[in-house]
Amino acid sequence: MAAGPPVPDAERVDVLDLARWQFGITTVYHFLMVPLTIGLSVLVAGMQTAWVRTGDVKYLRMTKFWGKLLLINFAMGVVTGIVQEFQFGMSWSEYSRFVGDVFGAPLAMEGLVAFFVESTFLGLWIFGWDRLPKRVHLACAWAFSLATIASAYFILAANSWMQHPVGVVMDEGRPRLTSIWAVLANNTAVAAVPHTVAGCFAVAGAFLVGIGAWHLWRDRGDQPVWRSSIKLGSWVGVVAFSALAITGDLQSKLMFEQQPMKMAAAEALCHTEKPAGFSVFAIGDVGRPDCESVKSITVPALLSFLAHSDFDTEVRGVEDLVVEYQERYGTNYPVDERLGELSGKPIDYVPVLPVTYWGFRLMIGFGAVSAFIGVVVLWLTRKGRLPRTKWFPRLALAGIATPFIGNSMGWIFTEMGRQPFVVVPNPSGVDGVWMFTARGVSGLTVGEVLTSLIALTLVYAALAAVEVFLIARYVRAGVAGVMPEKPDKPDEPSDTLAFAY
Repeated sequence: MAAGPPVPDAERVDVLDLARWQFGITTVYHFLMVPLTIGLSVLVAGMQTAWVRTGDVKYLRMTKFWGKLLLINFAMGVVTGIVQEFQFGMSWSEYSRFVGDVFGAPLAMEGLVAFFVESTFLGLWIFGWDRLPKRVHLACAWAFSLATIASAYFILAANSWMQHPVGVVMDEGRPRLTSIWAVLANNTAVAAVPHTVAGCFAVAGAFLVGIGAWHLWRDRGDQPVWRSSIKLGSWVGVVAFSALAITGDLQSKLMFEQQPMKMAAAEALCHTEKPAGFSVFAIGDVGRPDCESVKSITVPALLSFLAHSDFDTEVRGVEDLVVEYQERYGTNYPVDERLGELSGKPIDYVPVLPVTYWGFRLMIGFGAVSAFIGVVVLWLTRKGRLPRTKWFPRLALAGIATPFIGNSMGWIFTEMGRQPFVVVPNPSGVDGVWMFTARGVSGLTVGEVLTSLIALTLVYAALAAVEVFLIARYVRAGVAGVMPEKPDKPDEPSDTLAFAY
């Protein structure tokens, strides 16, 4: 792809900022769909398994209802996800050239899994009611759900390579892939996948709890469906949060080794500490690197434990790390006209501390709130109880948003915490395999990037309105919206049900 005409220096920083805003908005929006699709696909397959094994029509009705919402969300996820790959070439062409040899393999694998395996088995599942044997039809549901997880694995492997480059050698200024297995088995990816998948189950669990509790409170029929949905969603949410805590601990230890600046930024840790305490809450401007105005409530030595599983490990602060980064990667950007105003200017190695500090805490906080709501709903509906207070459905419905927010905050922290690098240096890896974010942006004008930013934001807003409308419509309709007639035989759907999708 041609780089385009030279960009005036005064515009370069604005182009970079606009390109980052564009990628951030579209990616965060797309990721709202992804975790619900992954988590809900597995749960729906589990519901259908229960129906096939027991013949209980309750599980069939659960499968049909939640499966309908899954299909709506999956369709929107496909539409919004297509834009992500176009953005690499549109606004980040220099970055695409740098990582192209590495990303080709995992992204090709993801495309094959996503568009062939997922689409094929999803189609068979949608149109296979009453046409395929029960167990074959069930196998299609499981093939689709497992393919969504495999698809996520390949995407996360590519993202993890940016966080921790492996399996390459430098060839004429670009990384050349030498081992796809090193990329797929990257310890950063191995830690990121279960953490992300656990987040997906937290989203799906809260989704079941919120909608199920609202229907149960309305008390308009199908109580067995809603009670089972609430019980399933609540337990899934609690277990998912436990898995998030365990896998998050593993990720923090890798972050300490691979991206020490991100670790310091997560704590707004300005000065090196031994042992280092974990900041629960801070009062003051955490954006100031001197920390003089910040008063923090801390748990002594906890950060040292999170970093290295002991209570005495030294954790380097921002000030010392800046000096180390300057020695390794330079004090100033290269003199290059493609960098515009940043050409030859000092490099700011400190991420936006308020975003990293509070993003990390919001990620943990909203995840914990989601699990807590699930426990509360389980307690309130125990032994057939049905709370009649208005705050009960409101609490459950509000709980749907909490894991979505937690997931988004986690990704914002992950991506912004590695700035100013778009490909982070591997401290023990191949020399030169890293890239400044400012070097990755395309040679576009402010007007071109602003136009695409506005256009994509408007399109995504329209898609959001469509999804909310469709989800709300079928949620209000309940099971009757997808199963207008009960089957003549308890263990078999009628022809009418086959076309409910």
